[in-house]
Amino acid sequence: MKKLLTAVLMAFAAIPFWFAAPVHPQTPQTVSVPPDSPRWELEGEAKVAEYLGRKCLYLNGGAAILKDLKMRDAVIDVDMATTAERGFAGIDFRVTEDGASGERFYVRPHKSGYPDAMQYTPVFNTGMNWQLYNGPGFTGAVDIPKAEWFHVRLEVVGAQAKLYIKDMDKPVLVMDDLKSGVEKGQVALAALTGATYFSNFQIRTTPDAMWQRRLPPMPSGTLTKWGLSPSYDALERNLERPLLPSESDAIRWQEVEAEPPGFVIINRYRESPHPRISFANDFSKRMEPQPGMKVVYARTRIDSDRDQVKKLHIGYSDDVSVFLNGKILYRGRSAQNFRDPGFLGIVNPENDAVYLPLKNGSNELMLAVSELGGGWGFICRLADLEN
Repeated sequence: MKKLLTAVLMAFAAIPFWFAAPVHPQTPQTVSVPPDSPRWELEGEAKVAEYLGRKCLYLNGGAAILKDLKMRDAVIDVDMATTAERGFAGIDFRVTEDGASGERFYVRPHKSGYPDAMQYTPVFNTGMNWQLYNGPGFTGAVDIPKAEWFHVRLEVVGAQAKLYIKDMDKPVLVMDDLKSGVEKGQVALAALTGATYFSNFQIRTTPDAMWQRRLPPMPSGTLTKWGLSPSYDALERNLERPLLPSESDAIRWQEVEAEPPGFVIINRYRESPHPRISFANDFSKRMEPQPGMKVVYARTRIDSDRDQVKKLHIGYSDDVSVFLNGKILYRGRSAQNFRDPGFLGIVNPENDAVYLPLKNGSNELMLAVSELGGGWGFICRLADLEN
């Protein structure tokens, strides 16, 4: 858990199984944990406090981890209050023993009422993936009160979850498919940044439901089979130069498959970098090199029955170079705050398009995908040109 918290806090300091698994029964129990309980393990800026007449946990760049309970299916109830002008605070659940992966929900008080006032994101290898997992099932609008208590309930059932804020009869966010794949793990309260208070914490475990994924469809034309290289220091490489055949042959490529609706989530396979990004708060520094940035090469084969041009829809995070048959065709940069100070870098395959001059026979498509933070991955779909 400490590994995950440390990595995520570094990131925020820098920036403003496809099957039904067997059921694992467990004995239902209800646990109420007061703020001063020794069952809480406090990390970062975390302490017992008094706020609005209540004893509570105060977190601001910290976490409170429930040490002796691992949850699978459960209902979590907690009251929250925040005084932060800007913040990210909520609940981590099903977190792995090493703290590197799990599920996370948080509210953004500075986005109160906006479509991304709250977010669910899976965490893989210490990296949050909010740029990749966005929209219905991941983000939603909600009004977040300022400096007053409001109730939060999280219901986790198998590979799904529902979130309630203030109104316990109607969920504000329905998570149809929890993405981490972690079936059981630790629970924590966390405030990545922004003064936030938690009180009246209770967790009620429930009988384990069947684990059944609810995946979106895989659109036609999606490129699904890829090989991934190890990760490299992006600043030590010329990302506009294609790999030499000898360099490619020397790489131990890992075969992976895109997940619906076509994402290759590099964070699933490589540890996420957490650099301090100089242009996060100073747009004039956007062209500066960013120490700590990592790059992975991804390759696939496209078979063509003739010489032709195909349209490649591509979404990526954060930077990409596109090579076809050893020649560069495109270079894009889509990191948070890079294109303008308020730019988020949300990934969609409709974001950009590259036109591929395919030759008759086998063609090698290679990407160099670089990461600063917020989700490391890409999505590619081929389409015929419109007449």
